[in-house]
Amino acid sequence: MKPIDLRSDTVTQPSKAMREAIFNAEVGDDVFSEDPTVIKLQRKCAELSGKQSSLFVTTGCLGNQLAIKGHTVQGDEVICESEAHIFHYETSAPSIISNVQLHTVPGTNGVMNVEDIKSAIRSDEYYFPKTKLICLENTHNRAGGTIQPIENIKDIYSLAKQNNIKVHIDGARIFNASAETGITLKEYAQYCDSISFCFSKGLGAPVGSILCGDYELITLAHKWRKILGGGMRQSGILAAAALYALDNNVTRLKEDNNNAMYFAKEISALEKVNINIDAVQTNIVVFEVKGIVKDEFLGHMKDKGVLMSSGSYSNIRAVFHLDVSREEVVKAVKLIKEYLT
Repeated sequence: MKPIDLRSDTVTQPSKAMREAIFNAEVGDDVFSEDPTVIKLQRKCAELSGKQSSLFVTTGCLGNQLAIKGHTVQGDEVICESEAHIFHYETSAPSIISNVQLHTVPGTNGVMNVEDIKSAIRSDEYYFPKTKLICLENTHNRAGGTIQPIENIKDIYSLAKQNNIKVHIDGARIFNASAETGITLKEYAQYCDSISFCFSKGLGAPVGSILCGDYELITLAHKWRKILGGGMRQSGILAAAALYALDNNVTRLKEDNNNAMYFAKEISALEKVNINIDAVQTNIVVFEVKGIVKDEFLGHMKDKGVLMSSGSYSNIRAVFHLDVSREEVVKAVKLIKEYLT
């Protein structure tokens, strides 16, 4: 029997229609900038984000790292939230690829306070690194899919401009935020210098992310994509899946957010579950089970056919996506209740 897989929204399978789009994709050599489907995708994403240009990349990590590389020079400093993806899950890549250090600022549910960022910006003494970039994450993974408030993003961007600092948004799940707030990608993106987002998470494509920015940034990112081995040849077969995802899977993300909220509200009533309901804003639910070892809980649920992942610290993470129906969510809740009551 097929398990109810809540480990991540990266586990989705391409639909029949998406596979047909892949099969029918017109392709060329993208290292020569001759793949028509990649070109179409890049133009579409530049238009959607309101940026001058964009670059198709293999992963969200690569998109983030190309942005950091493009906005900094060796020895600079990058400010990010203390639970940010680029700090925890990108294998120390900023220090390896860009030779920069990260300065983490604790936030509330993944949202940094503008005054805290202001205090973290280095002054001009020669013995300090230069603050050159602020990275935001929308939605914020480790905080439980929380949304960066648009007013907060505006204030951070204004502070950055006053101090000649760039802003990059890791928008891996930006469309989940848009589905909940009604704020478009273009509106979010006008308050940053670059933004990346994933096709292989909630949008259901098998591979790929995009980095959007101005011509200068994308030209440099294109060069460094090649240096890092990220140049792809007939990658239109992957870009076709991304285009299909943008055309067909964006508006349905609200269903995933709703399933997450249903799941969270149901398990929050259990005495053994500790959960911050206010942090459940999109398709991720982070919770703690009291009195049971995390691995024991995950193992039991796996035996019952419900897969979840280990979140940060003592937390468990459940992520909702297009391959999980409401009926399966209801069943997962039922199995959790049976175990914990």
